[in-house]
Amino acid sequence: METNGVRPTPEQARSALADTEHIRASAAALSATPWPNWFAVTVTLYAAALPIAYGGVMADTDWLLPRPAWMGVMLAITVVYTALFAVAGRAWCDKTGVALRFDVLPKRATVPLAIGLPALLVGAAFAFRVTGWPVWLIAASLIGAATSAGFHLAFVRLHRKLA
Repeated sequence: METNGVRPTPEQARSALADTEHIRASAAALSATPWPNWFAVTVTLYAAALPIAYGGVMADTDWLLPRPAWMGVMLAITVVYTALFAVAGRAWCDKTGVALRFDVLPKRATVPLAIGLPALLVGAAFAFRVTGWPVWLIAASLIGAATSAGFHLAFVRLHRKLA
């Protein structure tokens, strides 16, 4: 590519390509940056509350609350989570100019999470319905919260390494 009739030297072309790659890598790292801390706490609380609320919905008989109350709790926490997800995504985009992208996150971590965490959170409610033991819900709640916090910390570390 010529600029003002002057052709760049091979060194200048390599330098321009390196700069382009650096910008591309920086944009990917910025896109992979974890959620704001307040939203990481929200996700962790949601992961902790979901198995218990879903267990209440799935219970054979009324467990602690009537089933319609559990359904209301489930609906309320899901609506609040979805609204805060939208607010966090918009705030991040406004702050950085880059949309949050899940495709730049390491697949070896996100694929097992995307499969395993829902299976754990929903599976605990089914196990509770069959056995009647709330320990399934408590264990899923604790594992879900620990997983959420662990992934947030791992992505913070990943971002610091890439940035």
